[in-house]
Amino acid sequence: MKFSRRAEAVSPFYAMEFGKHAAALEAQGHHVVKLNLGEPDFGAPPAFLREVRRISDGRPLPYTGALGLDDLRRAIAGFTTEHFGARVAPERVVVTTGASAALLLSCAALIDPGDEVLVADPSYPCNRRFAESFGGRVRLLETSPATRFQLDAQTVADRWRPETRGVMAATPSNPTGTSLPHTELVELCGTVSERGGWRIVDEIYLGLADDGPDGPPRSVAADDPGAIVINSFSKYFGMTGWRLGWAIVPEAMIPVAERLAQNYYICPPTPSQVAALTCFEPETLAVAKDRRAQFRARRRLVLDGLERIGLDVPVRPDGAFYVYLDVSGTGLTSSEFCETALAQAHVALTPGKDFGDAGAERFVRLSYAASEEDLALAIDRLGDLMNRI
Repeated sequence: MKFSRRAEAVSPFYAMEFGKHAAALEAQGHHVVKLNLGEPDFGAPPAFLREVRRISDGRPLPYTGALGLDDLRRAIAGFTTEHFGARVAPERVVVTTGASAALLLSCAALIDPGDEVLVADPSYPCNRRFAESFGGRVRLLETSPATRFQLDAQTVADRWRPETRGVMAATPSNPTGTSLPHTELVELCGTVSERGGWRIVDEIYLGLADDGPDGPPRSVAADDPGAIVINSFSKYFGMTGWRLGWAIVPEAMIPVAERLAQNYYICPPTPSQVAALTCFEPETLAVAKDRRAQFRARRRLVLDGLERIGLDVPVRPDGAFYVYLDVSGTGLTSSEFCETALAQAHVALTPGKDFGDAGAERFVRLSYAASEEDLALAIDRLGDLMNRI
């Protein structure tokens, strides 16, 4: 069987690869602390699960409209206004099968073969894979601790070329857990808009961002109605397996997104949509707020522990649930460090080569979406490993 050049060009998602190796060790009877995936350990909120059980009584759960349930679109618009300071018309909310489908629709709507897309290095790998799938030529722009591993307006302006069509940004970022201050994000988007470019802003972790110099976390949709803003139920609400996300799109893109969704996947999963209405009720909002506080406590535990055992974190994260640590001082590449940590310490991490080229063999991503007990155990195990390296 001959596969497409597109399929052959896609590299493995190493976070998942290390997950497979971890599962093999567990099958042999070892306890592996899995810090390789960005998957909250809390599970879906209780009210959501109660509603899933209630509607799983044999009632018809037919297709919804391609853009999602109207009630859910209104609820998301209200949540965006109340929590992220952006007044958004419900019509601009596109409910999707996970944030991945929101990125799929956005890239399909915006990218033609040969279009250049600017993306930060490091960044979440699947975002650029979507762009490449539609013929986009992704140009990775190296970032550094000096810019908190984020793109800035000046860099984009300096690197813009005639063939450049748009920018994909993320704040807070995966893998670094760092945010771009709101005013700087607005400036970045303005720089792209002035050049006639589109901008996709991944705000999947915005609900888990710290308050910044500009105040509470604020969506770029508040100041740039032309931006495509991606969000998800997976991280803030802990609903990874239920595959539900959303995009806020410009008015002109609404019919385009609808046609694409109709053809790509018909509609998001109906049971998930119906039950997701409970996410915007006081009970679940209180649960999500409490979990956000727990993630901050876990972050402190991990940062203190890494400092104690001598692993360097060049930039302290201020959102999401990731730490991007520098392992160059161990004399190992990031791949070697992750392989050694899994084989000898039974701790699963993700090497930097998942996220770009710059620092690929220097940095390692640690996800603190695990329990405090597992995080403390992982730090102890890594500390023992550091003593043996």
